[in-house]
Amino acid sequence: MRRLENKNQLVEYFKKNFSKNYPEDSLKFALLNQGYSRTAIEQAVVQAHKEIAETAPVLREKPVIKYEFFDEKNNLLKLGHSKFWKKIKFFFKG
Repeated sequence: MRRLENKNQLVEYFKKNFSKNYPEDSLKFALLNQGYSRTAIEQAVVQAHKEIAETAPVLREKPVIKYEFFDEKNNLLKLGHSKFWKKIKFFFKG
């Protein structure tokens, strides 16, 4: 088993491969097969996630969620606003 002194290398390994969209489980499995300990791998994953989160941009505006409904043939369905949903909205607003 390899020592924890390689933790920074493992963190960089995870960050590089996360940016390439490799799944975390497959990266862990590969490192286990190379002889790294589970604790060293888990610590490196946690540290990599922390470092990635620190560099992520802060969203200043609220994202707009858009719902679209499709039928069986993948055609967009247009739904009008019903009075029911207006009543529900009014009920929760007070």
